[in-house]
Amino acid sequence: MAHLIGSISTSHVPAIGGALARQKQQDPYWKPFFDAYDQARDWLAQTRPDVVVILHNDHGLNFFLDKMPTFSVGAAPSYQTADEGWGIPALVEPRGCVDLSWHIVETLVADEFDITTCQEALIDHAVSLPLALLWPEGQQSGAWPVEIVPVCINTVLAPYPSASRCYRLGQSLRRAIESWDDDRRVLVIASGGLSHQLDGERAGFINKPFDLQFMGSLVDDPTWITQYSNEELVELAGTQGIELLMWVAARGVLDDMPVRKRHAHYHVPISNTATGLLVLEPA
Repeated sequence: MAHLIGSISTSHVPAIGGALARQKQQDPYWKPFFDAYDQARDWLAQTRPDVVVILHNDHGLNFFLDKMPTFSVGAAPSYQTADEGWGIPALVEPRGCVDLSWHIVETLVADEFDITTCQEALIDHAVSLPLALLWPEGQQSGAWPVEIVPVCINTVLAPYPSASRCYRLGQSLRRAIESWDDDRRVLVIASGGLSHQLDGERAGFINKPFDLQFMGSLVDDPTWITQYSNEELVELAGTQGIELLMWVAARGVLDDMPVRKRHAHYHVPISNTATGLLVLEPA
């Protein structure tokens, strides 16, 4: 059976892609952000994942306002990276883990999650940037060291799934991973968040106290966030801060496991966004 090694939750601000392309990692503005990933990469070198289930939101490449599934799962042999308008150079095309994809699809449907299955899909910065941050050697060598299963959660067009629904999605993903008849090592990545708002009267909004409380709760009190409605979460974290639902789903995968925090980092601002990084493993 597959082995669940833990989770990494990370922000995916488009400006990160531009900074990588211009090799700005040592620039004073960017250095505190990029340096935080050294410890995460050290942990990955020790745990050696084979497959990544990456929870993310689509930014208009596959779904738009005329059709927006609540949950979707990629089941493609590979995923072409594309730019949805930020001018980010295309990154290496990741390989898909089709066998695990279909096992996840079947498990989620059996658990009464109504999902969209994508046998072809593009990926944007929400998927490609975490790969580039965690495995920079993959972009340099032309091949990522892991296969991926992208799981998309709608945080673009209301109504959004609730935090409790996303947590239950994570629980179902865990059942799928642990029942997969394969001995590979599986990592869950949550891509999105934390507090930020890109438009409207509150453009530039960041809520550091809430972000830090949320990150802390994911270690010892993971269902704390489920007390809030999505309207309350938007008020607390900003319109785009609702992307924290990916972090909630990733914690749902670990669910009732005692977890150990291997690394955490919080930094503001990066392009008017609060950025976070959290590495958890089963204790």
